[in-house]
Amino acid sequence: MDDVPVGLIAMGVLALLVVIAVIQAIKVIPQAQAAVIERLGRYNRTTEAGVTWLVPFIDRIRARVDLREQVVSFPPQPVITEDNLTVSIDTVVYFQVTDPKAAVYEIANYIVAVEQLTTTTLRNVVGGMNLEQALTSRDAINTQLRGVLDEATGKWGIRVARVELKAIDPPPSIQDSMEKQMRADRDKRAVILTAEGARESAIKTAEGQKQAAVLTAEGAKQAAILTAEGERQSAILRAEGERASQFLRAQGQAKAIEKTFAAIKQGKPTPELLAYQYLQTLPTMARGDANKVWMIPNDFGKSLQEMAQAFGKKGDDGVFRYEAGEPDADAPKPGDVDEDVKDWFASTTADAALDAVRKAEAAAQMPVDEAPLTAPRPRPMADPGAEPPLTLASPPAATPQPTPEPPATGASPEDETSS
Repeated sequence: MDDVPVGLIAMGVLALLVVIAVIQAIKVIPQAQAAVIERLGRYNRTTEAGVTWLVPFIDRIRARVDLREQVVSFPPQPVITEDNLTVSIDTVVYFQVTDPKAAVYEIANYIVAVEQLTTTTLRNVVGGMNLEQALTSRDAINTQLRGVLDEATGKWGIRVARVELKAIDPPPSIQDSMEKQMRADRDKRAVILTAEGARESAIKTAEGQKQAAVLTAEGAKQAAILTAEGERQSAILRAEGERASQFLRAQGQAKAIEKTFAAIKQGKPTPELLAYQYLQTLPTMARGDANKVWMIPNDFGKSLQEMAQAFGKKGDDGVFRYEAGEPDADAPKPGDVDEDVKDWFASTTADAALDAVRKAEAAAQMPVDEAPLTAPRPRPMADPGAEPPLTLASPPAATPQPTPEPPATGASPEDETSS
């Protein structure tokens, strides 16, 4: 040691002090952090990210503060609600240091302070609610907590961004009751929904049955109308046919009587022939199941004698004989066919029969519902080029009956009856 010069030792110590001073003078602050610097024990300044120069052995960094938003989850805290139920509530607080100097010098440990402040504020807020309100008012609780904490931590240089309730756990007995209540409520909703579904189904079914009944009634109504219309037209056609048939039979009988009397008149029968024909007709008149007894008047022979005297001429032997006159050359002979009934005996040709069949088919295929119900059924249009259809002779117009003249004044009804 005696050989080492004193000056060299001093230079080494000096160099060491210079290195230590340089190390203490140069500090690097990371991003999103701030450093609170004190000089001789007093607050000097707050530096942010970057290189910071300190006076060696005089300045020092009091604390490094994280400026990022921090998340702190607190353990479950027992809270008594307004209805004296103890629930366990977990909270999460999001906060950020906005003033590093206040966070360092105004509060000793701002994280513990925020936790305790959150607990007391939560008890105050939830204590004014019952369990149901606490379970259904999380947003209101979060808003009140954030407002109270932000106001209280403002002087500590801390800004509370938001507060969230992680869980609200009621006691086990209350949880069991809540589960039963929830199950009962769900059962109630299920019953209500089932009843509403049954009600809707019944309404829909009734509406469907109503519409079906209405449609069925309308269909029956239309069918009854069409049936009645068809029966009416059928009855009209049958009546028209019956009327034409009766008229034709009357025409035939009239013509037959006319021809019979013409033939009798032309033949000029003798009274003996008339008597003979009368006697032959009597058995025919008496024939019948209902005729058991036939009464012949006493003056039957006298009647025959008077009829023979009326038509005949008494001869020399006292017998009345009918003498026929000269035959009329212009009078129609028996067997001749009159001009007005000549078409009665004309046979229908095949073409006319086919034309009648086609017209009948066209009339049958015409829909009934197209014609108005109150109007008569339209007849098929006749072909202009075809022969005129066979028509029945129209009955003669009814001759108006003369109005009986009133009886003469002074004549009694008995007189008219007797006359």
